[in-house]
Amino acid sequence: MENWENKHIIFFDGDCGVCNFWVQWILQRDKKNQFMFASLQSDFGQKFLGERNLDKKQFNTLYLWKFGSYYLIKSKAIIKVLDLLGGFYSIGSLIGKIFPTSLSDRLYDVISRNRMKISNQKCFLPTPDERKKFIEV
Repeated sequence: MENWENKHIIFFDGDCGVCNFWVQWILQRDKKNQFMFASLQSDFGQKFLGERNLDKKQFNTLYLWKFGSYYLIKSKAIIKVLDLLGGFYSIGSLIGKIFPTSLSDRLYDVISRNRMKISNQKCFLPTPDERKKFIEV
């Protein structure tokens, strides 16, 4: 495991196929090696939620955390991830910033509520190099 304190940590639902798809998508595009990942169900994820008095039993929200700086949720987290990936993906970030957070979070919630229906739940097996980017795998 790499030093997570200098990375952007993405907390996701480890039992969700859609979430796992997006983790793989980000892994393939993280050329600057700036992200690490932790499931919300892990001890690390549960500690993160508990320290912020967030619900420790609801896993329908994506969190992006930069130690000592900030944490973002839902659409704001996605927009920041796109911005950090840079290049072509920054366009998605710019487009996302045009919409009010209330609207983009509403869309996020619709997808989140239906994520188990739309995912194929296939098992993701990270490569040894990718495994280094996961906290508590």
